[in-house]
Amino acid sequence: MFLRAMIVGVFLSVSTQAFAAESAGDVAVALGLRESAVPVREMKGWEKPRKIVFVSDKLARLAWLHETIKGVTLVPVRTPKEAFAAITDADAFLGFCQGALLNAGAKLKWIHSQQAGVEECLTPKVRAGGVLVTNVQRINGPNVSEHAMALLLTLTRKIAPALANQRDGKWDALSLGAPTDLNGKTMLIVGLGGIGTDIAKRADAFGMKVIATRNSSREGPSFVARVGLANELPAMIGEADVVVNAAPLTPETMRLFDAAMFARMKTGAYFINVGRGESVETDDLVAALTSGKLAGAGLDVVTPDPLPKGHPLWTAPNVVITPHTAATSELKDERAWIVMRENIRRYVAGEKMYSVVDVKRGY
Repeated sequence: MFLRAMIVGVFLSVSTQAFAAESAGDVAVALGLRESAVPVREMKGWEKPRKIVFVSDKLARLAWLHETIKGVTLVPVRTPKEAFAAITDADAFLGFCQGALLNAGAKLKWIHSQQAGVEECLTPKVRAGGVLVTNVQRINGPNVSEHAMALLLTLTRKIAPALANQRDGKWDALSLGAPTDLNGKTMLIVGLGGIGTDIAKRADAFGMKVIATRNSSREGPSFVARVGLANELPAMIGEADVVVNAAPLTPETMRLFDAAMFARMKTGAYFINVGRGESVETDDLVAALTSGKLAGAGLDVVTPDPLPKGHPLWTAPNVVITPHTAATSELKDERAWIVMRENIRRYVAGEKMYSVVDVKRGY
């Protein structure tokens, strides 16, 4: 996990050649980014930082970030060894979260994750308070929502077996089976946050009825027909032809989709997971697919991760798997850097921050 996080952090530094094609304001408006309720200077323990460590292998990033601040040392790191050495006296660390690394940063007051999931950021010290956590919430919305629809369409339009026929040079429409129309079907989105809302927007454009659950309220956009609270999921899930998990990983969502939950789903429904693999009891998912309870599953996240060779999900004919790539996007990566740069400026100045994580809720 640590090595993969480092790779992701380095990848984020290799995006478009021209930095800041959009302004922070443009990105904030386009994605509906939220500011913190109070300026960071009013938060407990804040003081102007002296050293900020960030993950990048592109030296041009250093000069680009320095354009916004003065009097603060910015230290780019490329490897785990460099990160551990630099973080010991750092006031902030930006890039990814890994418990052992964060524990080595005794002075950390701010952690910024360039990923949406923050479960690994929430160490006991962070949960105890006094450490600000920000992430890329909402920035992943466009790319993950496109990926979710791609997984679904690959299943419903029989793209996977068509590709198998293509590899074999076989023109055989009958072997594919009848495609499933999305128009008029019902999609349930579990987790109507930034990503879930973008998925709902795209599903609505396909003529689907969209319902959703969220933990915070019953509020939702006009293209979502009904929003239930998280505890209403068991009652709502049987209405859906497609269930999409876009929920963060919290104690409440751990193994949320188990045998009992799959049994409540409509026979012949599709399951799409772009949230977290640990939200699914994998053996129960395999059983639901094998029995015909589910028509298919599109999985960008799984547990165990990586999925071992020989696992039954690899060869299931009604499963499409991508290796946790939904969050990967050139546009998203550059926007993530733009927001991080703006948050650095704001943190140093003591202003309101973008995309602050509620440590108690875990997202």
